[in-house]
Amino acid sequence: MNSPNITRSLTPAQRAATPEEHRRLAEGALMRADDITAGYLPGINILEDCNFFLNEGEIVGIIGPNGAGKSTLLKTLFGLIPVRKGSVTLRGEDITSAKAHVLVNKGVGYVPQTQNVFAALTIEENLEMGAYLRPKEFRTRFDFVSELFPLLSERRKVKAGALSGGERQMVAMGRALMMDPSVLLLDEPSAGLSPMFQDEVFIRCKEINGTGVSIIMVEQNARRCLQICDRGYVLDQGRNAYTDTGANLAVDPMVVELYLGTLAGSSEK
Repeated sequence: MNSPNITRSLTPAQRAATPEEHRRLAEGALMRADDITAGYLPGINILEDCNFFLNEGEIVGIIGPNGAGKSTLLKTLFGLIPVRKGSVTLRGEDITSAKAHVLVNKGVGYVPQTQNVFAALTIEENLEMGAYLRPKEFRTRFDFVSELFPLLSERRKVKAGALSGGERQMVAMGRALMMDPSVLLLDEPSAGLSPMFQDEVFIRCKEINGTGVSIIMVEQNARRCLQICDRGYVLDQGRNAYTDTGANLAVDPMVVELYLGTLAGSSEK
């Protein structure tokens, strides 16, 4: 089944901010992407003139149909996909297509959806890899991460490959936090997890945000994502379709009808 084209369905008043409005709203943002066009293969663009911004202290969710370009946007922000047009900035500094280790050193952490731990290494060794650019800070950061994820300290000598999916996700998020990032990029953090571990992930995201880390989250569990995020973006076919507060998106009739489906009773759960 083809995903609905949200951009065509929305009325002009409901569509995402115009480029001019985006530039005004994004003024002074911690991280922003302006008119981004990007893709994996030459001549084939996944993102088309996509705009995005993250303010200090926010959780921003990115939702949309399968194939809309959500993970592509996240990878583009982290320099993993070539930018053909547009720019990405962090605190006003141009970081367009910067190398991953440069971005990590500047305070950007990234947790991919899959293959996000070193299975043959212990939990402690995985976290050591997270601090490889600043090994002298390992002990301090390990203590910080252990407060958020006590399991990582308790089972520090266990190999990551022996952990459950939810436990591996904790390791991956913990490793990204070892460099004390100001921005954390999370790609489908709840994917493939049990309902219990999904709830755990969202709770931990709020706790991480409470320590001062701003979060950009791509999520397939759109309802839960919108419950915890300050703002959200709906992407469709590589373009911004709609953006608003998480609370407003969760009850917007058009977004509910075309993407979220009925929310009847969900607020009671």
